[in-house]
Amino acid sequence: MFTGIVEETGTVVAFTQGADAWKLQVAADVALQDIALGDSIAVNGCCLTVTRFDERHIWFDVLEETRRVTSLSVIAAGAAVNLERALRFGGKIGGHFVTGHVDGQGTIEMFEPRGSDHYLRVRAPAGQGRYLIHKGSITIDGISLTVAEVDGDTFAVWIIPTTIQVTNLREKRVGTPVNLEFDLLGKYIEKLAAPHLA
Repeated sequence: MFTGIVEETGTVVAFTQGADAWKLQVAADVALQDIALGDSIAVNGCCLTVTRFDERHIWFDVLEETRRVTSLSVIAAGAAVNLERALRFGGKIGGHFVTGHVDGQGTIEMFEPRGSDHYLRVRAPAGQGRYLIHKGSITIDGISLTVAEVDGDTFAVWIIPTTIQVTNLREKRVGTPVNLEFDLLGKYIEKLAAPHLA
């Protein structure tokens, strides 16, 4: 479980196909603190398991399915990735509950400065707009954000300067794919209510 508050951006060192899985190597700093094999770390919002580490790097195995359905499929060496260690008891919850299980890829339609902030509009996969509500929560590449506008499967958020500085949003452009995780509560409510609405 995560909060969507990115702790740092790491740098992809390598992402290669191995005999049993894709191998992702990331250079990091904060995410290495108190690290242990088997720890969960959100990488661009994808919950991945630490398989190896040294003083400067973390390695993860990435399933083919994870690579296929997330924006990890387009990352390459040198790319900045958002990193967040798993929530710990007694820790701060500054965002919202995030599982690290990506629901799908969105596409950036507009990303521009407006005053001192930035306006970001994203198109979600067809039909997933049902999980979006005005002032609700959304996770974009592991970043907990508040939905400001909803129009079908398209939504917009406002980004403060600090978020631009400490996340990989500073590298995003129109047309870039991003990982989306919709609010967990909405998905559970839909599942529980479905039999009563049929």
